[in-house]
Amino acid sequence: MIDTHTHLYSEEFDNDRKEMIERAISKGVSKFYLPAINSETHEKMLSLESEYPEQIFSMIGLHPCYVKAETWEEELKLVEKHLNEKSFPAIGEIGIDLYWDKTTLDIQIKAFEQQIDWAIEKDLPIVIHTRSSFDEVFDVLDRKKHPKLRGIFHCFSGDLEQAKRAIDLNFILGIGGVVTFKNGKIDQFLHEIPLDKIVLETDSPYLAPVPHRGKRNESSYLDLVVGKLVDIYGKDFSEIDRITTENAEKLFGSH
Repeated sequence: MIDTHTHLYSEEFDNDRKEMIERAISKGVSKFYLPAINSETHEKMLSLESEYPEQIFSMIGLHPCYVKAETWEEELKLVEKHLNEKSFPAIGEIGIDLYWDKTTLDIQIKAFEQQIDWAIEKDLPIVIHTRSSFDEVFDVLDRKKHPKLRGIFHCFSGDLEQAKRAIDLNFILGIGGVVTFKNGKIDQFLHEIPLDKIVLETDSPYLAPVPHRGKRNESSYLDLVVGKLVDIYGKDFSEIDRITTENAEKLFGSH
């Protein structure tokens, strides 16, 4: 299994990070992809990658919730500096979040577009954060349409029509704990989405799957996500593991 989205550097893991990573590896998680948030966590993220060079891979990008009027341009300069100094598997997590703050929409769009331009220039996938913002995200992707533009709709929580639209735009869906929620809704139509269009993720420490909902999430719970996909697709665990792993490896390349 590959956890395509986990914040292993998060302070929630400061007391037991090594044990938590080892737990996930013992459960069959072979690789972990770490989305960037902002410059405050870059160092912690990159040092964790250097401790586990075969298993942990950092992405780089500016999270939309941290696109602030005073700092976003400086933050983007740091992202660009990292991109020019090191090889990354993806740019992320980037996108638009209108759940927490609608007042920054204009600069969120600018930051999103700039990072998409870098992804196209460097032929990298992007990992999109879209919360209360599907229409706005699709508007940007339609404007920026390009043969090299591809990636993951992280923590996909839209409807079937939005899922199909994302796939038509050359994206795949990141499926995590939400698929196990009674009110998550995506479990009702996911069987209509081909297995080769999804990847696994936890978004740990957030969005823990049932029966851990409401508690700290961790990458070892990825098997609970696969367990739910077994029910949805009617395929066995190893086949879902194999297909979603191949999807992630195809997207992220040699990383």
